[in-house]
Amino acid sequence: MKKSIIFTCTGDNGTTSLVGGQRVKKNSVRIESYGSIDELNSQLGLLATQPDVDSEWRNELNFVQNKLFNIGAYLATDNPNGDTTSARGLSAIDITRLEQAIDKIDSSLPPLRNFVLPGGCQSAAIAHVCRTSCRQAERRIIDLAETTYVDPEVMKFINRLSDFLFVFARLCNINNNIAEIFWNKDC
Repeated sequence: MKKSIIFTCTGDNGTTSLVGGQRVKKNSVRIESYGSIDELNSQLGLLATQPDVDSEWRNELNFVQNKLFNIGAYLATDNPNGDTTSARGLSAIDITRLEQAIDKIDSSLPPLRNFVLPGGCQSAAIAHVCRTSCRQAERRIIDLAETTYVDPEVMKFINRLSDFLFVFARLCNINNNIAEIFWNKDC
């Protein structure tokens, strides 16, 4: 098998290709939207490597990473006419799966009475970084949706994912016997 060429030099002028070959600026709203998904996916990969993340949750993170690849491919596909399109490999069932995971985690957590500061153990801190990256991706996708049609299932999945990451961060601290850090309004 012949090794592929990693560098093509075609992006040296600040452009890149979308799925289908159309060239766009690397800072276009579409590139920003799927680039932010790629950043989030990389951060989730880091979270999954943490030794205190058990196999059940590592599998859930792997599921999410695969869905994010589907979302990234969808966002990387031009839709110049604003046609109603669906993200392949993403459905309401996937959103329900995230909601069930959120409910499962949340039912094991103490009630939340204050805002939680990001931090605690390393896995919780990384989960919070993932959460904020997820919110950033959501904002970039909203920017794209202001210019063309974006499948509402994409928006729902990303919104639920940030909620999942919040409760997951709390779970990581609880599982590691690390007290949550609450916002001190008087500080």
